[in-house]
Amino acid sequence: MVSGILLVDKPQGPSSHGVVSAARKALGTRKVGHAGTLDPMATGLLILGVGTATRLLTYIVGADKTYTATIRLGSGTVTDDAEGEVTAVADPTILAAVTAQDIGRVIDTLTGEIEQRPSAVSAIKVDGQRAYDRVRAGDDVVLAARTVTVARFEVHEIRRTATTIDIDVSVDCSSGTYIRALARDLGDALDVGGHLAALRRTHVGPWSVVDACELDGIEPERLISSARIATELFPAWSMSDNDAVDIGHGKRVRADLTDEPLVAAIDGSQLRAIVSVSDGVARVVTGFPND
Repeated sequence: MVSGILLVDKPQGPSSHGVVSAARKALGTRKVGHAGTLDPMATGLLILGVGTATRLLTYIVGADKTYTATIRLGSGTVTDDAEGEVTAVADPTILAAVTAQDIGRVIDTLTGEIEQRPSAVSAIKVDGQRAYDRVRAGDDVVLAARTVTVARFEVHEIRRTATTIDIDVSVDCSSGTYIRALARDLGDALDVGGHLAALRRTHVGPWSVVDACELDGIEPERLISSARIATELFPAWSMSDNDAVDIGHGKRVRADLTDEPLVAAIDGSQLRAIVSVSDGVARVVTGFPND
């Protein structure tokens, strides 16, 4: 069986699940998952786990993200992005009065640790159902705000027409941040409405879309080993043969290591486990059997 992590540059159109389906077909295995959904309208880096490497996805999904985006002021939509029905249109006079300084002032309030209310049309579960399913069923869904961190919210260009203001931005943020919610909140604060017109994810943690393959370029040779990915996430411990056997059986092992919550336990070129180390003892958190 093939196993490893795959970096894919998702095109606009297919869903993240559609990319997973394409990978399953190309790689000949059903055991494929992804770390962090991209909406169909979005492009960019989607990280897939294949085989036992799917066990690494839980550690990747929480990594910080970087996006480039176009925010359109002048109208709001039900989905807070360009795919949704328009719910409100700004008065052209009010829109024309919005200055670059006004935009910058509000962006400052949306930078740092903030409380953000996710879009109602999201994959968050409410009473066991996805929020977007409840919206499609006609329910009025308002999700609770959550704390997220926007480390960088940088404006690159502002373009105007009589009915819109398009703002090209870059955003560095914590996992769980909704860029379309930033677009909505920017428009609401300026009293003109706003939504996301375009979105591209360029980085997830240390991984860049520059190193990703195209959707039609998925092949086993593009897989990155679990050991390489794990050692980019955590400190590495090169085990002895005896330790590798014990760790493989889930046993605790004495280890000459400083205390660490998570360590990649490596046997040669193979990832055998993610372990925690406390008081010189390594305990298995997640095991990685041979495929």
